[in-house]
Amino acid sequence: MQKIDEKYMRFALKEAQKAAQIDEVPVGAVIVCDGKIIARAFNKREINNDPLGHAEIIAIRKASKKLKTWRMTNCELYVTVEPCAMCAGAIMWSRFKRIIYGAPDLKGGATGSSFNLFDTKIVNHKPEITSGVLEEECRKIIQDFFRNKRNSQN
Repeated sequence: MQKIDEKYMRFALKEAQKAAQIDEVPVGAVIVCDGKIIARAFNKREINNDPLGHAEIIAIRKASKKLKTWRMTNCELYVTVEPCAMCAGAIMWSRFKRIIYGAPDLKGGATGSSFNLFDTKIVNHKPEITSGVLEEECRKIIQDFFRNKRNSQN
């Protein structure tokens, strides 16, 4: 694991903390292009009543607007939790150079934990995937969030 990956994952964790503060599932994402953060986002499904309100989708939209293109060929996406199938598809179609994530999602992760969208023959672009960056911190924020949810229901 590169120190630079840890640096940018810490920014993604800050975004995840923002989500937790407004009772959203704490997933954060940042997009880095040429060594600079060009987009930051956290989950906003509940607050916006938007099933597409995943951190990755929001960040991709912001980056596309900033770069004035849908092609993210020189960009890296840092996300605290492994992308789901919807987000992995958006990442593929956006042509990211790299995906870097923290905690695996054993139930719905689409980059290797549950299944790997990029292993299929039908994909037109395969980004490099790095997993486990600051995994413990990324896992902890998710686990704490859901533990608190369960405890508050009792």
